[in-house]
Amino acid sequence: MNIASVDILGVRVDNVTTSETLEIIQGYVEEGTPHQIVTVNPEFVMQAQRNTAFHRVLDEADLALPDGHGLLWASRVLGTPLRERVTGSDTLPLIAQMSAKQGYSLFLLGAAPGVAKRTAAILQRENEGLRIADTFPGSPDPARDDELVSRITAAAPQILFVAYGAPQQDLWIHRNLERLDVPVCMGVGGAFDFIAGVTQRAPAWLRERGLEWLHRLIHEPWRWRRMLALPEFVCRVLWQKMARVWRKQ
Repeated sequence: MNIASVDILGVRVDNVTTSETLEIIQGYVEEGTPHQIVTVNPEFVMQAQRNTAFHRVLDEADLALPDGHGLLWASRVLGTPLRERVTGSDTLPLIAQMSAKQGYSLFLLGAAPGVAKRTAAILQRENEGLRIADTFPGSPDPARDDELVSRITAAAPQILFVAYGAPQQDLWIHRNLERLDVPVCMGVGGAFDFIAGVTQRAPAWLRERGLEWLHRLIHEPWRWRRMLALPEFVCRVLWQKMARVWRKQ
């Protein structure tokens, strides 16, 4: 599939829909070679401005999903609209559903002890026949890489979900991708916590209005420093828009 992309503050975001994402993932599994999927949101974009290693990971990812209403807004402002928001939290259950039908096995890595196991049980309850290769909390510490890679390769999953939070999960996948030899490796942030009921996700009506950040701030006030990235993101996008206009004059 020929994937069009949008440049937002120097970060590539692929202009794909949810259905296209599932089709692409199925193609990756059929290819059998390792692929990394990242879920880009405004916080990712701002972290990439300061973290060159993370910026490189986003650039080199096989698929960069448009996760975040802020990206949809930015793409419209910049004149190259993204068609749809494709979040890791919404896509993970759909991938599990597809995997149950196709016979793919999943490995759930990360989150607090017991959370991945609980998530796996819920996914299996909702998707008859879903194969779970293994679950393990693990750690993004490079000193643990060999241990985790050995455990994952022994389980031989087709799809690996990693829930260490950004940028740790994405850096971890990137440095271990070739050794893992897993067709699809995807960072999913807090998706395990949402599915397992550890963290309450914003109601659908808030998510649809782009206010998920407000819900998270109310329930997790310690995130306020990270939320400062949002107004900076808006200012930088508007500046990028003005710079493009000036260049054309």
